[in-house]
Amino acid sequence: MARYDKGHRDATRRHIIDVASAQFRESGIAAVGLAGIMSEAGLTNGAFYTHFESKEDLVRAVLLDALQRREQRHKDNLENSIAVETTIRDYLSPRHRDRAATGCPTAALVSEIARHPRTTRDAFTGKMSDIIALMAAQIPDGSAAERRRRAISVYATMVGALQLSRAVSDRQLSEEILENAVKAALALANGR
Repeated sequence: MARYDKGHRDATRRHIIDVASAQFRESGIAAVGLAGIMSEAGLTNGAFYTHFESKEDLVRAVLLDALQRREQRHKDNLENSIAVETTIRDYLSPRHRDRAATGCPTAALVSEIARHPRTTRDAFTGKMSDIIALMAAQIPDGSAAERRRRAISVYATMVGALQLSRAVSDRQLSEEILENAVKAALALANGR
């Protein structure tokens, strides 16, 4: 039996999550099989079950990891006094639109998550609540309840617009969707 260095198991699990995360966001959860993930990770199919109980267990791990990273970006923005406008413009950029595999997991996967078991949806819900709270903290004016309401509207606008901009085949229309969504999200954030 081969012996591995301390940390090998965690590094291998991290690698599987990274590969699955990119594949899920690029192609969709349903379209990605475990064999393809493990092959790209350079591992055998049998090694999967050393790290995860099922594909659904992997989906939850990917969601939590990707959403924690997204949450950290929001925390960094808040700590560095980055304006909500910068957050909106970065999110609704052609660069983000064109990089689904490394972009927001919500925009890439939300329509599929709705059809997953409650434990997966609960994990998603918890992270969404955290992200919305951080976005609300970026909004400078209004009561806490008003900022939360506006943050929900802004985030929903951003996610929906990014999904639409990726879905259309007309590049000009895609650009228009992004540009107009920036204006709408900014108006919502500013209470207009």
